[in-house]
Amino acid sequence: MTMDFNQHVIEQFRAGQGRVGPPFEDARLLLLTTTGARTGTRHTTPLGYLLDEDPGRLYVIASAGGSPRHPAWFHNLRKNPRVTVETGAFTYEADARILEGAERDRIFARATGTDPGWARYETASGRTLPVVALDPAGPPAPAAARPGDGLKLIHDAFRKELAIVRKEVAESGGGLGAQLRINCLAVCQGLSHHHTMEDAHMFPHLDEQYPEIADVMARLRREHEEIARLLEELQRLVAGEHTDRAAVSAEVDRLTAQVEAHLDYEEENLIPLLNATAP
Repeated sequence: MTMDFNQHVIEQFRAGQGRVGPPFEDARLLLLTTTGARTGTRHTTPLGYLLDEDPGRLYVIASAGGSPRHPAWFHNLRKNPRVTVETGAFTYEADARILEGAERDRIFARATGTDPGWARYETASGRTLPVVALDPAGPPAPAAARPGDGLKLIHDAFRKELAIVRKEVAESGGGLGAQLRINCLAVCQGLSHHHTMEDAHMFPHLDEQYPEIADVMARLRREHEEIARLLEELQRLVAGEHTDRAAVSAEVDRLTAQVEAHLDYEEENLIPLLNATAP
């Protein structure tokens, strides 16, 4: 990507709080900010990423579009491994670690199993494409100032991830590769964690502040339980040794419909209240 195109994507990403237009509107995209190895200047680059079975860890690949040279951001993090990651909903500091040997090969094989384009980039570049793990180094900062707006960003991130997973499963052929299994498990873990945090923190606060919405809160809690059962079923299917792709696809569709209806209802009823309590 050219510098001008990169800047256009960065501006879109930040203005849309993680949402961009073609050709990356259906891709997992983050903004990575590194510190210049020679200049000390901060540089931001839009990059595709891979999810990991370790919650919070992401992987990026220094493909440079198949260029024979490593990209500048890779040289920067080799010198200064502390980086900043923007996901749309959150911004956080992360530690970059360059993978080596069998670990690198395993993650790269996962990437090519999901998207053969990575292998084509490696062939075109004539080099072994570096794979970098990004591990959070501190708590994430929400991209929205008001809690209701922050909730909407988190919900939109789940909507996008579910849409990506649905597409990946539908296009996966006869079975599920290692990375696609991880993608399915990651969205399950993310939703489960999000609902656990709501049940433990946000919902009790709203119960106390707004007793008049007891019926709304009761419905939301019931829906959490229903979604938890769907998540367990999807995880069971994905973890099976002989995965039935059609069964996984049907379960992802069922989960997506349930989650989207739940998110819509929660936003309609809770976002105005959450934003009203913001300073």
